Amino acid sequence: MTQFSELGLAEPVLRALAHEGYDVPTPIQAQSIPSLLQGKDLLGIAQTGTGKTAAFALPILDRLSKSEGRTPKGSCRVLVLAPTRELAAQIGDSFRAYGRFLNVRVAVVVGGVAPGPQIKAIVPGVEVLVATPGRLLDHVDSGKLSLSHVDVVVLDEADHMLDLGFLPPIKRIVKMLPKKRQNLFFSATMPGQIGQLAGDMLSDPVKVSVTPVSTTQERVEQSVYLIERTRKRQLLAELLDNPAFKRTLVFTRTKRGADRVARHLEANKISAAAIHGNKSQNQRERALNAFKDGQIGVLVATDIAARGIDVDGVTHVVNFELPNVPESYVHRIGRTARGGASGSAIAFCDAEERGLLRDIERNTRQTIPVIDRRDAKAAAEQAADPEDARDANRGRRSSGGGQSRGNGGRGAGANGRGNGRGNGGGNRQAASGRNDRSEQRAAGPRRERDDARPAAPRRDAEGRTNANTGTNDKVAANPALEKSKSRYKGGISSKPANGRGNGTGNGAGQADSRKRPAKKVDSNGNVRDGAQNGNAISSGLSFMGSTEERRANGNGANGRGNANPQGKRGGANRNRNHRGPQSGGQPGGASRNKPSDNQRSRDRA
Repeated sequence: MTQFSELGLAEPVLRALAHEGYDVPTPIQAQSIPSLLQGKDLLGIAQTGTGKTAAFALPILDRLSKSEGRTPKGSCRVLVLAPTRELAAQIGDSFRAYGRFLNVRVAVVVGGVAPGPQIKAIVPGVEVLVATPGRLLDHVDSGKLSLSHVDVVVLDEADHMLDLGFLPPIKRIVKMLPKKRQNLFFSATMPGQIGQLAGDMLSDPVKVSVTPVSTTQERVEQSVYLIERTRKRQLLAELLDNPAFKRTLVFTRTKRGADRVARHLEANKISAAAIHGNKSQNQRERALNAFKDGQIGVLVATDIAARGIDVDGVTHVVNFELPNVPESYVHRIGRTARGGASGSAIAFCDAEERGLLRDIERNTRQTIPVIDRRDAKAAAEQAADPEDARDANRGRRSSGGGQSRGNGGRGAGANGRGNGRGNGGGNRQAASGRNDRSEQRAAGPRRERDDARPAAPRRDAEGRTNANTGTNDKVAANPALEKSKSRYKGGISSKPANGRGNGTGNGAGQADSRKRPAKKVDSNGNVRDGAQNGNAISSGLSFMGSTEERRANGNGANGRGNANPQGKRGGANRNRNHRGPQSGGQPGGASRNKPSDNQRSRDRA
């Protein structure tokens, strides 16, 4: 069996390993360290908990122990990029532990905290800088940090670094690095597309794959509970009441879901805390430290935040929601059974997650034991559903499907309605036989009702029922309607009773011209030459008199209101459209009948 002493590491590094109690390297360490000591690029794939951090930290410390000279100010010799703050802090602690007998300065640069202490640490120069991409670029842009002296660059969790939105900043960082450098990629999972991208960025890399990507650890006892989605939190609280669940990690799919689960456990007097990307760095550190110290027994986390959780003694891992990516399941359950210990992994699966469960079993090439905790009604309904209907539900949930408008819209049929509803993921009726049966059951009675329903009687313009509803005969003209047509531009076109016509029926034809009819009454209310005397507008204006009379009387005010011809002296004019002095009473109505000052004086005398 290979020992660390046989790998050619420096004596201070071997002494630090002995101090930590490590004598035998893990498979990923035994295969990676010799190639890294030769200065080659490497792409390492191994399960989580197999010692990937030590696999690249030990040869880097050996290289720094043999190098001469001091790191220039405001620069670093080794750059390690990590996707999360917790993972960056964990890597920094590992470098300090393995380099305790070396004069190596280590700094951790992450977001969520004040940049002042970080600037104070990197300005003198450091040998090892562990950072997240965003905060690293902040210091580079501010001029506090230079990457021109980097000899080794490490991307830990390379699949998530490249796949979850970190590719643009990583490409920008790589352009700032010297061309002559050593590149190291380590990851727990490596999908094919991400592996190809990582291989393009590396220069003649050595690939080390200890175990297949989708292989779970043998020491993890796995089980899955079939449960309704609404009863998951109740089942979780029931399981955590068991004293065997001493230190439990609960994984959720969303940040909000993690908060809801943590609040539910706290309400049931179970000490728990949530950790995810929306939490501040101090909150995340307090929750993680409390979980490590045993102050809380349950830590609820998302996949991204859990990348930096390296806690010994985790007894159980609970997948509250199954992950969309099967490889993430392997990473989740790898949080337990670390360092040769055993552990248990439990998954909750509702009806819409059965497809995700089959994907996990297919990728891990195993069948997970099932425990049915559904009620009798839910179990009977799910047993009656065909498999293709479950796949359709899973597709809608994963792809954000749902109903959408199809090509039907409103058709030109007799009732004016078309088949305008479609499914965002395809034809739902073709995917579910149950929907076909329900469609048939609903279609039969609907046709009978449509045939038996009498036709609605059509009413004419005067509200009288027209018995002959099946013809297009014109109803009798309404004199009032014909009289009011002159007020509208282009006349009035009536519509059928259902409100969906084109304006050609019910005796109201379209106007021949849209020209506005000429006025038949002048400004004085007199009928123009050639105009009919029966105009309704002339009757409405004739009582007001001529324009001169209305101005003299104050727009229809009584004669007694004209004692003060200028209105209120010094008062504001209330007519917004008036410009200039106004005579007569107040605009638009009768004047206030108030005596003037001279009239009051005569009355007192």
